[in-house]
Amino acid sequence: MEYTHLSEFSLRSGSLTLWRAELAADHVWTADERPLASVHVRHCLGTDATDPRPGRGRWIGTVFEMDAPYDAEHWRETVRLWHVRHEGLRTTLNCRDGAEPQRLVCAPAAVGIIGEPVPAITDAGAITEYLCEALEFELSPLVWPHCLLATVEHADTADFTVLIAADHSVLDAYSQAIVILELRAMYRSVTRGEAVRESPTFGSSADFATLERSTAAALTPECESVELWRRFLGGSGGMLPRFEPAIASAEPHATALPQTSISRKLLSLTELEQIETALTARGHRLSVAVFTALAIAYRRAFGYISMRAIMPISTRPDLQWLESMGWFVNVVPLDITLGPDLDVDTSLESTRTALRRTRVANNATWTRALELLNCDDAPRFGISFLDIRVLPDYELVESLRGHTLRAESYSTDEVFFWVVRGADGLRLSTRFPATFPVAEMDRFLAEFTRAMREFGRDLPPVEEVQPIEDTVPAAPNPTPVIAADLGPACPSATSVALGTTTPTVAGIAAAVTAVAAAADAVAAERDAERDAAAVATSAAVTDSGHEPALVSVPARR
Repeated sequence: MEYTHLSEFSLRSGSLTLWRAELAADHVWTADERPLASVHVRHCLGTDATDPRPGRGRWIGTVFEMDAPYDAEHWRETVRLWHVRHEGLRTTLNCRDGAEPQRLVCAPAAVGIIGEPVPAITDAGAITEYLCEALEFELSPLVWPHCLLATVEHADTADFTVLIAADHSVLDAYSQAIVILELRAMYRSVTRGEAVRESPTFGSSADFATLERSTAAALTPECESVELWRRFLGGSGGMLPRFEPAIASAEPHATALPQTSISRKLLSLTELEQIETALTARGHRLSVAVFTALAIAYRRAFGYISMRAIMPISTRPDLQWLESMGWFVNVVPLDITLGPDLDVDTSLESTRTALRRTRVANNATWTRALELLNCDDAPRFGISFLDIRVLPDYELVESLRGHTLRAESYSTDEVFFWVVRGADGLRLSTRFPATFPVAEMDRFLAEFTRAMREFGRDLPPVEEVQPIEDTVPAAPNPTPVIAADLGPACPSATSVALGTTTPTVAGIAAAVTAVAAAADAVAAERDAERDAAAVATSAAVTDSGHEPALVSVPARR
C-alpha cells in the first residue's frame, strides 16, 4: 500500500459519480457538549474561512478497486449506512468569534446521500484532474460534509473504482487503511440483502475527544512528558526540528511551488526477508532497523550527528475505537544520535533506546505540551513506518489496488518520509520542497538502502539462522490518552475485529490476551520494539503537514 497522490494512481477510464451526504428534510444540527479533540481544534482555528480552496494541500483519502459490479442504489445505501455507523461523519461545528468551535451532531436518520453523475468526463486523466480540483474547493473542516466519495464504473470489466476523500478532522491514517475492507464488506451485505455487521468496536470519536481533552487538561509544566518535549525543543532553539539539508538549500523568498514527491521500491521481497531474518538473529525488529538506517543515511549523506524529527502516533486506547473513523492522533518527539563509527549492533541498540524514550510522551497531547512550553511552531520534519502485514487480509487490500492518498503539498520547508513494509518488499515515499535538489534526495535514499543491506551482513547464512517464534508483526505499546500504560498490545485484536466472523468485545479481548501471552513468552527480552515505532505504524497525517501516524492496537485488559 503506497501513500501517494491521486495523480500517481493509475486510474482507469469510466463513468464518474460524486457522492456526498446531506441533511434530510425536517432534521437539524444539535449542539453537543462533548468537546472537539485538541488537534481538531487546532486544525479548525488554523483554517481561513475565506479561503476558496480550503482543501488545498490538506485533504487525505483512500482509493481502491471494488471487486464487484456497480449498482448505484446499492452503493448509495452503503454510503448511508457508513455514515450511520460512524458518528464522526455526522459531526460538524459552529465557529464562534473568540471561542473554541462547538460540536454539532445530527441523528443517524438525518443523513441522506446524493449521487451526482459527471457524464461529460470519462477519460482517466480528466477524471483525476477533475477530482483533484473539486476536492480542493469542497473539503473543509468548517463546512459539512467533511467527506466526499466518488465512483468510476468500468463497464468493460464489470467493476468500479472507489475514492474516499476527507478533511483530516474525520479521518486519520488507520481509518484510511481499514476503510477499504469496511466498505467492501458493507457493499457485499447490501447487495445480498443482508444486515451490515454491528460491533461495539465502532465507537464514537466524540467520546474519544472527551477523554483526550480531560487528559490534556491535566498536563502541567512539571510533567515528565512535558519535560521530554522541553529538552527536545531546546535542541533546536525552542522550535520543532527541520530536515536541515532542505532548509540549507532553500532559496530566499521562494514561491510555494508544488513539492517534489518520490515513491520507490527500495528492496525486493526476497532481499527484505533475508534482512529480516538477520535482524531477528541480532535481536531486533524491522521497525528499529528502518529508523536506524534513516539516521545512518542522514549522517552519511549530509553529515549530521543526530536525526531529530516528530513521529505521529495513533491513540486508540480502548477496543471501542478499534474500527472507528475519526482523528485519533498524537505526536511524539524523536531524537536518534548514533556513535561515530556507526557500528551496526550499537546503532540498532541506540535507536531502540531512543524509540523507547518517546513512550513517556504517548499519553501527553502534543498541542497542549507545546502550549505549556510557549511554542506555537508546527511540525516540519516527520517520519513514519508501516508494516502492511498488521492489517487484516492485507493481501486482499493489495489485490484491490488499495492506496492511501495525500493532497499535493506546496510547503517550502516540510519534509516527510513514509516507509512501508509491503507485500512485495520495502517501499519509501517522501515529499520535500521543490527547491531541494532531487539528486540530493536520491543520495539520501541510496544511503538508506545501503544501511538496510548492512544489517544482513556478517551473519550465518540465512538458512542457518533460527527465527524467533513470534513471527506475527508486533504492535507497539498502546498509546492511550488515559493515564495508565497497560502493557504490550497485539495486532491480532485487529484481525479478529475485522475478520469474517462477527466479533464481540469479550472475544477480541480474549484473543488479545491469548496471543499477547504467547508473544510475551518468546519476546520478553525484546519488548523494546513494542514502542511508538513498532511495525503497527500507519500512514496517517496530522493537521500541519499530513504526516503519517503509528497505530497502536488497544492493550489487552
